[in-house]
Amino acid sequence: MADDIKVLWRDVDAVCFDVDSTVIQEEAIDEVAKFCNKGEEVKKLTNSAMSGKMDFREALAARLQIIKPSLQQIRDFIKEHPFHLTPGIRELIQLLQQKNIPVYLISGGFRGLIGPIAIELSIPLQHIFANKLKFFLNGDYAGFDEKEPTSKNGGKGEVISMLKEKYGYTKLFMIGDGITDLEACPPADAFIGKLINYLMMKVYRAHYIPNTYTFLVHNHDIYLDLYIFILSIFLR
Repeated sequence: MADDIKVLWRDVDAVCFDVDSTVIQEEAIDEVAKFCNKGEEVKKLTNSAMSGKMDFREALAARLQIIKPSLQQIRDFIKEHPFHLTPGIRELIQLLQQKNIPVYLISGGFRGLIGPIAIELSIPLQHIFANKLKFFLNGDYAGFDEKEPTSKNGGKGEVISMLKEKYGYTKLFMIGDGITDLEACPPADAFIGKLINYLMMKVYRAHYIPNTYTFLVHNHDIYLDLYIFILSIFLR
Protein backbone atom coordinates (compact mmCIF):
# COMPACT_ATOMS: atom_id res chain seq x y z
CA MET A 1 0.00 0.00 0.00
CA ALA A 2 2.78 2.44 0.88
CA ASP A 3 4.42 1.76 -2.48
CA ASP A 4 1.14 2.52 -4.26
CA ILE A 5 0.81 5.84 -2.47
CA LYS A 6 4.45 6.64 -3.17
CA VAL A 7 3.91 6.07 -6.89
CA LEU A 8 0.77 8.22 -6.87
CA TRP A 9 2.59 11.10 -5.21
CA ARG A 10 5.58 10.85 -7.51
CA ASP A 11 3.25 11.15 -10.51
CA VAL A 12 0.87 13.80 -9.11
CA ASP A 13 0.23 16.50 -11.72
CA ALA A 14 -1.92 18.97 -9.72
CA VAL A 15 -2.90 19.57 -6.09
CA CYS A 16 -6.00 21.43 -4.93
CA PHE A 17 -6.17 22.73 -1.36
CA ASP A 18 -9.13 23.76 0.71
CA VAL A 19 -8.22 26.92 2.63
CA ASP A 20 -10.06 27.20 5.96
CA SER A 21 -8.61 24.86 8.61
CA THR A 22 -6.33 23.40 5.93
CA VAL A 23 -4.00 26.01 4.46
CA ILE A 24 -4.80 28.29 7.39
CA GLN A 25 -5.63 27.36 10.97
CA GLU A 26 -8.82 29.41 11.15
CA GLU A 27 -12.31 29.22 9.67
CA ALA A 28 -12.42 32.61 7.96
CA ILE A 29 -16.16 33.18 8.16
CA ASP A 30 -16.12 32.46 11.90
CA GLU A 31 -13.31 34.97 12.38
CA VAL A 32 -15.15 37.62 10.36
CA ALA A 33 -18.25 36.90 12.46
CA LYS A 34 -16.29 37.44 15.68
CA PHE A 35 -14.90 40.68 14.27
CA CYS A 36 -18.48 41.80 13.59
CA ASN A 37 -19.67 40.60 17.03
CA LYS A 38 -21.70 37.71 15.61
CA GLY A 39 -19.34 34.87 16.50
CA GLU A 40 -21.45 32.41 18.48
CA GLU A 41 -24.47 32.58 16.19
CA VAL A 42 -22.39 31.86 13.12
CA LYS A 43 -20.16 29.11 14.53
CA LYS A 44 -23.12 26.74 14.99
CA LEU A 45 -24.04 27.10 11.32
CA THR A 46 -20.42 26.57 10.25
CA ASN A 47 -20.31 23.24 12.10
CA SER A 48 -23.56 22.15 10.43
CA ALA A 49 -22.23 23.06 6.99
CA MET A 50 -18.87 21.34 7.53
CA SER A 51 -20.46 18.10 8.76
CA GLY A 52 -22.95 17.93 5.92
CA LYS A 53 -26.00 18.37 8.16
CA MET A 54 -27.01 21.50 6.29
CA ASP A 55 -26.93 22.41 2.61
CA PHE A 56 -23.77 24.45 2.06
CA ARG A 57 -25.35 27.32 0.12
CA GLU A 58 -28.18 27.54 2.64
CA ALA A 59 -25.69 27.68 5.51
CA LEU A 60 -23.53 30.24 3.69
CA ALA A 61 -26.49 32.52 3.02
CA ALA A 62 -27.74 32.20 6.60
CA ARG A 63 -24.34 33.01 8.10
CA LEU A 64 -23.79 36.01 5.86
CA GLN A 65 -27.28 37.28 6.59
CA ILE A 66 -26.40 37.24 10.29
CA ILE A 67 -23.04 38.97 9.81
CA LYS A 68 -23.91 41.35 6.95
CA PRO A 69 -20.27 42.46 6.68
CA SER A 70 -19.71 45.82 5.03
CA LEU A 71 -16.89 46.42 2.57
CA GLN A 72 -15.13 48.57 5.17
CA GLN A 73 -15.42 45.85 7.81
CA ILE A 74 -13.85 43.33 5.42
CA ARG A 75 -11.00 45.74 4.68
CA ASP A 76 -10.45 46.40 8.39
CA PHE A 77 -10.55 42.68 9.15
CA ILE A 78 -7.88 41.90 6.54
CA LYS A 79 -5.66 44.64 7.93
CA GLU A 80 -6.11 43.82 11.62
CA HIS A 81 -6.45 40.01 11.60
CA PRO A 82 -3.94 38.24 9.34
CA PHE A 83 -4.52 34.50 9.17
CA HIS A 84 -2.08 31.91 10.54
CA LEU A 85 -0.74 29.34 8.11
CA THR A 86 -1.00 25.72 9.22
CA PRO A 87 2.48 24.52 10.28
CA GLY A 88 4.18 22.68 7.44
CA ILE A 89 1.86 23.94 4.69
CA ARG A 90 4.32 26.52 3.37
CA GLU A 91 7.02 23.86 2.99
CA LEU A 92 4.65 21.43 1.28
CA ILE A 93 3.44 24.04 -1.22
CA GLN A 94 6.99 25.22 -1.90
CA LEU A 95 8.01 21.64 -2.61
CA LEU A 96 5.14 21.22 -5.05
CA GLN A 97 6.09 24.47 -6.76
CA GLN A 98 9.72 23.39 -7.03
CA LYS A 99 8.48 20.30 -8.86
CA ASN A 100 6.40 22.54 -11.18
CA ILE A 101 3.21 20.92 -9.88
CA PRO A 102 0.31 23.40 -10.12
CA VAL A 103 -1.33 24.34 -6.82
CA TYR A 104 -4.93 25.55 -6.63
CA LEU A 105 -6.98 26.96 -3.76
CA ILE A 106 -10.61 25.79 -3.90
CA SER A 107 -12.63 27.19 -1.03
CA GLY A 108 -16.14 27.82 0.17
CA GLY A 109 -14.67 30.97 1.71
CA PHE A 110 -14.21 34.35 0.11
CA ARG A 111 -11.87 35.39 -2.67
CA GLY A 112 -11.09 38.74 -1.06
CA LEU A 113 -9.81 37.06 2.10
CA ILE A 114 -7.90 34.34 0.26
CA GLY A 115 -6.00 36.67 -2.06
CA PRO A 116 -3.42 37.75 0.56
CA ILE A 117 -2.86 34.10 1.52
CA ALA A 118 -2.23 33.14 -2.11
CA ILE A 119 0.21 36.02 -2.52
CA GLU A 120 2.10 34.97 0.62
CA LEU A 121 2.41 31.42 -0.75
CA SER A 122 3.28 32.54 -4.32
CA ILE A 123 0.12 30.96 -5.70
CA PRO A 124 -1.24 32.76 -8.79
CA LEU A 125 -4.46 34.64 -8.06
CA GLN A 126 -6.07 32.99 -11.07
CA HIS A 127 -5.60 29.67 -9.23
CA ILE A 128 -8.15 30.76 -6.60
CA PHE A 129 -11.67 29.37 -6.87
CA ALA A 130 -13.83 30.81 -4.11
CA ASN A 131 -16.94 32.85 -3.39
CA LYS A 132 -17.37 36.54 -4.09
CA LEU A 133 -19.07 38.93 -1.72
CA LYS A 134 -21.27 41.63 -3.22
CA PHE A 135 -21.68 45.16 -1.86
CA PHE A 136 -23.94 48.11 -2.61
CA LEU A 137 -22.37 51.36 -3.80
CA ASN A 138 -22.34 52.65 -0.22
CA GLY A 139 -20.35 49.59 0.89
CA ASP A 140 -23.18 47.75 2.66
CA TYR A 141 -23.44 43.98 2.29
CA ALA A 142 -25.51 42.98 -0.76
CA GLY A 143 -25.14 39.19 -0.84
CA PHE A 144 -22.79 36.78 -2.59
CA ASP A 145 -22.37 35.57 -6.15
CA GLU A 146 -24.48 32.42 -6.42
CA LYS A 147 -23.00 31.68 -9.86
CA GLU A 148 -19.74 30.61 -8.21
CA PRO A 149 -19.68 26.79 -8.04
CA THR A 150 -17.98 26.93 -4.63
CA SER A 151 -21.16 28.41 -3.15
CA LYS A 152 -22.95 25.05 -3.29
CA ASN A 153 -22.55 21.38 -2.42
CA GLY A 154 -20.62 19.58 -5.15
CA GLY A 155 -19.13 22.83 -6.39
CA LYS A 156 -15.54 21.89 -5.62
CA GLY A 157 -15.98 18.79 -7.73
CA GLU A 158 -17.23 20.98 -10.58
CA VAL A 159 -14.09 23.10 -10.36
CA ILE A 160 -11.87 20.01 -10.36
CA SER A 161 -13.71 18.54 -13.35
CA MET A 162 -13.15 21.80 -15.21
CA LEU A 163 -9.44 21.82 -14.35
CA LYS A 164 -9.00 18.22 -15.47
CA GLU A 165 -10.83 18.85 -18.72
CA LYS A 166 -8.96 22.10 -19.42
CA TYR A 167 -5.44 20.95 -18.53
CA GLY A 168 -5.63 17.17 -18.88
CA TYR A 169 -4.66 16.35 -15.29
CA THR A 170 -4.84 12.61 -14.59
CA LYS A 171 -3.49 12.43 -11.01
CA LEU A 172 -5.07 15.36 -9.24
CA PHE A 173 -5.17 15.38 -5.42
CA MET A 174 -7.69 17.22 -3.23
CA ILE A 175 -6.56 18.16 0.29
CA GLY A 176 -9.13 19.38 2.79
CA ASP A 177 -10.95 18.84 6.07
CA GLY A 178 -14.68 18.92 5.36
CA ILE A 179 -17.48 17.06 3.66
CA THR A 180 -17.40 19.37 0.62
CA ASP A 181 -13.75 18.38 0.11
CA LEU A 182 -14.51 14.67 0.38
CA GLU A 183 -17.35 15.10 -2.13
CA ALA A 184 -14.80 16.32 -4.67
CA CYS A 185 -13.24 12.83 -4.93
CA PRO A 186 -14.12 11.78 -7.56
CA PRO A 187 -13.52 13.69 -9.84
CA ALA A 188 -10.29 14.22 -7.87
CA ASP A 189 -8.12 11.11 -8.21
CA ALA A 190 -7.26 11.03 -4.49
CA PHE A 191 -8.38 12.78 -1.32
CA ILE A 192 -6.13 13.69 1.60
CA GLY A 193 -8.02 14.56 4.79
CA LYS A 194 -6.15 17.11 6.87
CA LEU A 195 -6.70 16.68 10.58
CA ILE A 196 -4.15 18.89 12.29
CA ASN A 197 -6.66 21.40 13.67
CA TYR A 198 -9.57 19.17 14.72
CA LEU A 199 -11.29 15.88 13.99
CA MET A 200 -14.23 15.51 11.63
CA MET A 201 -15.13 11.92 12.44
CA LYS A 202 -18.20 11.75 10.20
CA VAL A 203 -16.19 12.81 7.16
CA TYR A 204 -13.81 9.89 7.60
CA ARG A 205 -16.53 7.32 8.23
CA ALA A 206 -15.73 7.12 11.96
CA HIS A 207 -12.13 5.97 11.44
CA TYR A 208 -10.01 7.12 14.38
CA ILE A 209 -7.21 9.46 13.37
CA PRO A 210 -4.80 11.02 15.92
CA ASN A 211 -5.09 14.79 16.16
CA THR A 212 -1.53 15.52 15.03
CA TYR A 213 0.20 16.26 11.73
CA THR A 214 -1.70 13.34 10.32
CA PHE A 215 -3.19 12.95 6.90
CA LEU A 216 -5.63 10.30 5.82
CA VAL A 217 -4.98 9.36 2.23
CA HIS A 218 -8.10 8.19 0.47
CA ASN A 219 -7.75 6.73 -2.99
CA HIS A 220 -10.86 4.72 -3.82
CA ASP A 221 -10.75 2.02 -1.09
CA ILE A 222 -7.21 2.75 0.13
CA TYR A 223 -6.81 4.36 3.55
CA LEU A 224 -3.42 5.12 5.03
CA ASP A 225 -2.18 7.38 7.82
CA LEU A 226 0.68 9.62 6.74
CA TYR A 227 2.55 12.53 8.27
CA ILE A 228 3.15 15.72 6.35
CA PHE A 229 6.89 15.23 6.26
CA ILE A 230 6.37 11.86 4.59
CA LEU A 231 4.35 13.55 1.87
CA SER A 232 7.30 15.84 1.27
CA ILE A 233 9.72 12.92 1.11
CA PHE A 234 7.49 11.19 -1.45
CA LEU A 235 7.81 14.17 -3.76
CA ARG A 236 11.61 14.47 -3.63
